[in-house]
Amino acid sequence: MLDYTRFDAIMREAANIAMAEFPGAGNETTAWHKDDDTPVCAADLAVNRFLAGALRELLPSAGWLSEETADNPDRVGGGLLWLVDPIDGTRDFLRGRSGWAVSVALISNGRPLIARLAAPARNELWAAEAGRGARRNGLALHASSRDALEGARIPADNAHPLSPLVAVPKPNSIALRIALVASGEADLAASTRLGFEWDIGAAALIAREAGAVVTDAVGQPLVFNKPDPRAKGVLASAPMIHLEASQWLHGRDAQLRSRPA
Repeated sequence: MLDYTRFDAIMREAANIAMAEFPGAGNETTAWHKDDDTPVCAADLAVNRFLAGALRELLPSAGWLSEETADNPDRVGGGLLWLVDPIDGTRDFLRGRSGWAVSVALISNGRPLIARLAAPARNELWAAEAGRGARRNGLALHASSRDALEGARIPADNAHPLSPLVAVPKPNSIALRIALVASGEADLAASTRLGFEWDIGAAALIAREAGAVVTDAVGQPLVFNKPDPRAKGVLASAPMIHLEASQWLHGRDAQLRSRPA
């Protein structure tokens, strides 16, 4: 049995480590770009080091997969896995904005079993356990009951056509965008980009436990701890609009791809 009290304490400490270098709190961190041109900073690595030690001590039998750790293929053979993004939404972190989170999920046989998202710049701790519901700061979460796509709310920056949807403020963190579906503050969150399991593992369980439907971008079930940890996008939505949202997402993606470069 996992010690949930200790787990939450670990998440709070990870959040404190990140906040100690958060520019939005008047602190400084060092940043650079990886080979794929995505940003990383010293806070990413500091949080990763702390979580690697603390979570492995909490549950030594679990494997490890993190954005900021070289992948060990031996993880695939195990039944349990810690799935970690030390700072999801690094761009918002570096800009001093609040749209970032520390994301941790415990995966069991390909599915999230336990999830936490710590978003300290927003004073939020999101939590879920499979079959036990989802919470934010201890309060139960419930996805929207919206039954039509027209007018549905999506976290977006209005950079691309959104019709028939309505944009609401968009955190850089895809995990937080999915979490907003769990809280009912958005009706759907979506990405067709090829992403990684650590981006969505914790948030997927939180949204699902709040009553949302969560799939990949083509409507297939999400599977975690695959040999190739990439994910074919994500679509989280209120349950009654998921099929319509999936059709809209496919059409929008095709429209954007057809535009002249």
